[in-house]
Amino acid sequence: METVIEVKGLVKYYGNVHAVKGIDFYVEKGKMFAFLGPNGAGKTTTINIICTLLSMNEGAVTVNGYSVGVDDGRIRDNIGIVFQSGVLDKFLSVRENLMMRGSFYHKRKDELVKAVDEALEITKITDIADRRYGTLSGGQKRRSDIARALVHRPKILFLDEPTTGLDPQTRKNVWNTIQQLQKDTQMTVFLTTHYMEEADEADYVVIIDDGLIVARGTPMELKDKYSDDKLQLKPRDIDKVAAILETNGIEYERRSDLLICRLESTLASVGIINLLEGELESFQVLNGTLDDAFINITGKEIR
Repeated sequence: METVIEVKGLVKYYGNVHAVKGIDFYVEKGKMFAFLGPNGAGKTTTINIICTLLSMNEGAVTVNGYSVGVDDGRIRDNIGIVFQSGVLDKFLSVRENLMMRGSFYHKRKDELVKAVDEALEITKITDIADRRYGTLSGGQKRRSDIARALVHRPKILFLDEPTTGLDPQTRKNVWNTIQQLQKDTQMTVFLTTHYMEEADEADYVVIIDDGLIVARGTPMELKDKYSDDKLQLKPRDIDKVAAILETNGIEYERRSDLLICRLESTLASVGIINLLEGELESFQVLNGTLDDAFINITGKEIR
């Protein structure tokens, strides 16, 4: 296992506010890592410190072997950042924007042209490269923002809520681009997102709340530990079935014409279904989700 980011004992204060409280975690090379937390949990503060945009009060952070606060210039050469809002000039074409941003890294003209072409190809926007950024759709702008972060060929790509504000179809298309990018380049991706179906695709997840790491593991490990499977019942007579469940000490939640029972295991559904034989129009076992796990861990819905 090779790590590219290591955070040890990280502490950050804002006056009397203890924003980050001595956290530790690491990110493996070539993996997609999801860093989740409710608003105000310390997530953005932590990312800004890792990206050398903010100083820390205590602790140590290394990125690709370089120390934050000591080797900040080298760290910036090794990372690309896609912010929540775009930073490209709306009056320039996508290609012009990428050439201008890439020039900050002191590449020769021929190297820069090649790097820009590669970034356009990776993000599948070569066909719109000469259109003005300000005329693009939301999804095209997002892919252009990602291309901008790739021009200097970073080792680690930070994606800060990359699909927030996009319609569902556009969000899916942008997310497919991100997944394909990670698969094709084996680049390390550090992701924050409010969409648990995106975090579910990560190799590893860390959840921060109130400045502390409160859970970590693969998506499957977190779902197994912190979420329950459910049995969704559609009764022929909902009041009759509810009474049977109550008589047998089975807890349920009523949702319109459905009853939802939490299961300790998927096998537990068999006993309930047998108990209600002939009383159901249909039933379905619903597996626990990362959304469920997140709420159970933090007591909050992500937003």
